[in-house]
Amino acid sequence: MELTEGGVRLTVPEVRHGASEGAGEGVFFNPAQELNRDLTVAVLRTWADRGYEDGGGRRGTYLDATCASGVRGVRAAAEGWDVTCTDVDETAVKLAAENLERNGLDGNCEQVDAKPHLYQHHYNVVDLDPFGTPAPFLDAAFNGTTELLCVTATDTAPLCGAHFESGVRKYATVPRNTEFHPEMGVRVLLSACIRAAARYDVAATPVFTHATSHYVRTYLAVTSGAQAADERIGELGYVDWCRDCYWRDHERGLIAAPTDSCPNCGTGTTTAGPLWLGATHDRAFAAAVGERVDESMGEATKAKRLCDRLADERHDPTHYDQHELSGNWGVSAVAMEEFLGRLRAAGHPASRTHYGGTTFKTPASVAEIKTAVI
Repeated sequence: MELTEGGVRLTVPEVRHGASEGAGEGVFFNPAQELNRDLTVAVLRTWADRGYEDGGGRRGTYLDATCASGVRGVRAAAEGWDVTCTDVDETAVKLAAENLERNGLDGNCEQVDAKPHLYQHHYNVVDLDPFGTPAPFLDAAFNGTTELLCVTATDTAPLCGAHFESGVRKYATVPRNTEFHPEMGVRVLLSACIRAAARYDVAATPVFTHATSHYVRTYLAVTSGAQAADERIGELGYVDWCRDCYWRDHERGLIAAPTDSCPNCGTGTTTAGPLWLGATHDRAFAAAVGERVDESMGEATKAKRLCDRLADERHDPTHYDQHELSGNWGVSAVAMEEFLGRLRAAGHPASRTHYGGTTFKTPASVAEIKTAVI
């Protein structure tokens, strides 16, 4: 079927009625990822605004590594990037080339496996948006990316610990199924990315990350240097969590030192890690991305709202859910602004999160939160 997205015209596999994903003849298209793609364009604009153009009147080189219909590559080409689209599926490569031609855009489309391709070629920006986990692509991607790596992971159950063994296998960490599962998924993915980059003396720094619906999306600035890579490794660590009272704590370091019993209620605790404990985004960059969202984008309202939230969001490595806490305490939930107002009035900084209406971040302990709001 034909559609228009972000000002470009595309032919994509026909989406079955009521389905959020479309697949046909080996080609995959997900209309529910339009927000993801709109934000990608805004990030690319922001990246170029910050002085990363190649000086030749274009935005530099961009690889759509698993291109399928080529929608990401086409939208990047429309922004002035020198685009290459790769896929192992012949039909996908032909469709991507047709979509570029339909919009009068130049681009190189190759039927190759992105992994060996990224060991042989380098791009300013590499975009990984595979079906499922991006883990098999990470080593190659950090070899082939010179500035910015964009990564989508749609396997949220392994990332968040709901499919524990799968999460351990794919991400070489211990994920846990907690009530702060969006944050767990984000930090499991970032941990895997930071460690993969460090193997090649590359420092990967998250500049923009969001957990939305059933996927996690992150953008990592890439720089070479063993010392910088060591500094990123120093931001890894472990989270201890009590499933009874929701107490949690975190500590940096690659050697786990689990808390034997919860200091709040005395029951046993669970440990997850190594996780990325540093900032998941640059607040100023997030605000700038929001400014580069325009009304031609189909998900402009959601994209701007998400960027506004990220620009204000704290960097604590876990979050609380007011409804979960209120239910655990046997009290009625109140409006979020009133709840956060009480917390701040008691001297505890707090912010809402970008991924939930009742979720918030604060350095306060669960006992301090209870004292402040009840």
